Amino acid sequence: MTRARNALIDLSATPYYHLIARCVRRAFLCGEDKYSGKNFDHRREWLVERMKLLSSVFAIEIATYAIMSNHYHLVVKVNKQTALDWSDDEIIKRWYQLYNGDSLVDRYISGEVLDDATMTFFNDIVSKWRLRLYDISWYMKNLNEFIAKEANKEDNCTGKYWEGRYKSQALLDESALLSCMAYVDLNPIRANMANTLEESDFTSIQERLLHFKAHKKDNKKAQLNPSQNIPQKDDPAHISQPTELKPFGGEHLAGTIPFSLLDYFELVDWSGRHVHPKKTGYISRSIPRVLVTLNIEETVWLEQVQSFRRQYANFAGSKHVLCRQAAKNDVKWYKGAG
Repeated sequence: MTRARNALIDLSATPYYHLIARCVRRAFLCGEDKYSGKNFDHRREWLVERMKLLSSVFAIEIATYAIMSNHYHLVVKVNKQTALDWSDDEIIKRWYQLYNGDSLVDRYISGEVLDDATMTFFNDIVSKWRLRLYDISWYMKNLNEFIAKEANKEDNCTGKYWEGRYKSQALLDESALLSCMAYVDLNPIRANMANTLEESDFTSIQERLLHFKAHKKDNKKAQLNPSQNIPQKDDPAHISQPTELKPFGGEHLAGTIPFSLLDYFELVDWSGRHVHPKKTGYISRSIPRVLVTLNIEETVWLEQVQSFRRQYANFAGSKHVLCRQAAKNDVKWYKGAG
């Protein structure tokens, strides 16, 4: 049974969410369409560019993404407090990057002095926009409508482009967040569309790896000069990361994903060598450090990164947190809790 979105997005429980949208047509969202003979890879660029633009406007950061042939995955973090702290002028500036705005707000921008009654209406408008700028549904609405319009224009047709409203999973604890991010980044590996992480086109893991390797030489050169007191390259505070993605850092670094970037690279590579039946290369006998830290068993982890979507429904996490969330929402249980 379809549930109201406000019953699925609970920012008091977690700011992290896994989002999925799927194309309704036989024609592909992107990639090679064997029916029409056309290639739609350029639509992947549309998606990546649009989601990054939206994240620069909304108080919503991208943790991971994967653009597949007929669907896409996103893991995002909603920064509600950031939006609440923005000034009215900041809210207006951001909203006007995407929408036409309002004539009353136009008068305010032009410098007109508004009387008290008019200011009440003005404040209501800005408050409404503020709420929308940290609303996942508004983020996804803008993203999907933009892609649908561009694809319809290119295909010279009208009608539905997406099969329905987007799917969401609330990631209730660190284990769920980490396994979901790896699940998203490993999509092309599991689908046998790529053999290595660097070949996994239009994924966040590819973007992070290429960025890291591009800046690795500069880091090494800096470390050759001890007088500059440059930290080691695995110091999370001094690893160069893509500015349009939420950075890794660890629990001691505010505003970062609570894991080390290099630990995440190790974990996803190790996982990929297990889940891809044809993937060659050395598989370390030792379990990645982050699994030891979080006390996650190897078999449990590999099951999660291969079947995360099947293992959980709208909420993901340990049995304890799932039971707690179910009780909070006055339901008997959530899938994955038992």
